[in-house]
Amino acid sequence: MADEKDEKANMLVKQEKYLEAGIHIGTKMHTYDMGRYIFKTRDDGLHILNLRETDARLRETAKLLAKYKPEDVLVVASRTYSSNAAAKFSALTGIALNRGRFVPGTLTNIALPNFREPRLIFVCDPKNEHEAVMEASKVGVPVVALCDTDNETKYLDYVIPANNKGRKSLALVFYILTRELMMSQGKISSYDQFQYEPSYFEELEDFKKEEPKAEPEPEAKPATEVKPAAS
Repeated sequence: MADEKDEKANMLVKQEKYLEAGIHIGTKMHTYDMGRYIFKTRDDGLHILNLRETDARLRETAKLLAKYKPEDVLVVASRTYSSNAAAKFSALTGIALNRGRFVPGTLTNIALPNFREPRLIFVCDPKNEHEAVMEASKVGVPVVALCDTDNETKYLDYVIPANNKGRKSLALVFYILTRELMMSQGKISSYDQFQYEPSYFEELEDFKKEEPKAEPEPEAKPATEVKPAAS
């Protein structure tokens, strides 16, 4: 019992915060790959992820990210909830972000204007971001991934078992990673100096490009009177 209390006390955030965010709530489907991370299955069929494993792997991921320069890491976030949270993580840590659709060839085609050469990529959903995972595998770039119970882990180098679909869950993931990485970067020296709440990473923002403003139409000149030609 004492060991269990110590584990809870040493979590990155209080267990209650994890539970409120639903970071442990999986889907009604599970792959063979993710079976090892499932704690139990509820009566309604939802698979529940092992919260201690999630916490431990978030901690290790933060340490791993800190070993790289921000420009050498690429986060791939294709869905709305993940991309909004990841955009805030990117702004605060300097780590690059591929938001929305991952263009084929981004990691393999040097002729593309958006070609990138990261040394590590972090994907928020290996199913939706399969192209990024495959390209990283081809060029030998390690892949860290948030994996729900229905994800496969082939071609992934490090798995973080977590609800990768929920807004609150994704917000908490990036809240934790941002705080831990900013500590490692020396941007803050204590948790008290981290002035953001998980709710900040939940906020949905419109990142659409502004439509170009229409040029004002020139004022119509008054018609000049045309005199009949002299006969």
